[in-house]
Amino acid sequence: MISVDEALGRLFALCAPVATELVPLRRAAGRVLAAPVVAGLDQPPFAASAMDGYAIRAADHRAGAVLNVMGEAAAGKGFSGTVGAGNAVRIFTGAPVPGGAERVILQEDVTREGDRITLGDRLEEGTNIRAAGQDFHAGDRIEAPRLLTPADLALIAAMNVAEVSVARRPVVALLATGNELVMPGEVPGPDQIIASNSFALGALAEAAGAEVRMLPIARDDAESLRFTLGLAEGADLIVTIGGASVGDHDLVGPVTEAMGMERSFYKIAMRPGKPLMAGRLGGSILLGLPGNPVSSVVCGHIFMLPMLRALQGLPPAPAPVRRARLALPVAANGPRAHYMRARVETAGDGARITPFERQDSALLSVLAEANALLVRPVGDAARPEGTEVDYIPL
Repeated sequence: MISVDEALGRLFALCAPVATELVPLRRAAGRVLAAPVVAGLDQPPFAASAMDGYAIRAADHRAGAVLNVMGEAAAGKGFSGTVGAGNAVRIFTGAPVPGGAERVILQEDVTREGDRITLGDRLEEGTNIRAAGQDFHAGDRIEAPRLLTPADLALIAAMNVAEVSVARRPVVALLATGNELVMPGEVPGPDQIIASNSFALGALAEAAGAEVRMLPIARDDAESLRFTLGLAEGADLIVTIGGASVGDHDLVGPVTEAMGMERSFYKIAMRPGKPLMAGRLGGSILLGLPGNPVSSVVCGHIFMLPMLRALQGLPPAPAPVRRARLALPVAANGPRAHYMRARVETAGDGARITPFERQDSALLSVLAEANALLVRPVGDAARPEGTEVDYIPL
């Protein structure tokens, strides 16, 4: 068995970034930027008013000054003249500051009668003007790779960029195996169960930017497995579920090796999820997950999601880890890293984590209640309540 860290390193070595494509900005949310974005203009492109008020010269900014209002400037329709001594221009937020004006006085700080304003006693120090290029300048860049957020899209749009180069969505083929499985909605036989793992893994993969193909269930014979694997042709990542152990009906290893799979590793010192396999099958990466529901989903978080990020060109990195304090004591851990289903809650003294009492890898009801995986390192000592520990958010 190898460690989780070593397994991740070997998986990342298999993950060459996918090709790129040009997409309209409207379709770029959640995609990974593959080439820098360069601003085509300054923002704002002109000195703009930050407030509703009056544009005046600095020399006229004194209590009691009486000024003549000579015009108006609004967003999208500026004032074409120049503000001279003793004059003011009514101005609204976002409007270009007219020539000659050096500050904007707030409308609340003046008294207006007809076309004349009188400055009050309370005058602000700030100019209330946004300088041209205050946000960014033409030529400023957003570097790649970068997972694009809604705020990024707003910034790119303001840069006057309509299309961006992003990583193609990795294609993930999900292949559940086993005579015991039937799809949801079917009537299971007396010795069958409902296939559930593919639905969780598919949702995880799609949330990470992948395009998912859910293949038919492969039965426990070599011909069925070979046929179903053939349907995965062209996928960047083939994820098999079940059949990766060493029982008489666990055929994923021997069948894929007969098809030319170059195995990278088999078995990891972790629980749940020990019988995990990976390698390369033709032009695809193959990730063989355990069949137990919780093992499969936990391995999806620990291995599949980091792989998908690496395939899209993001720097290889394990699942993000946060810290919380134990809400109850935990016993010493054994020779395998343990990813315990747990609940994290935020209290007045910070985040506290409570592992569930039942950790059986078949209990989906416990997984559905969990919002974290408490990470217990190999050989970790018993820990009292209040100890700060690592966890992975779910």
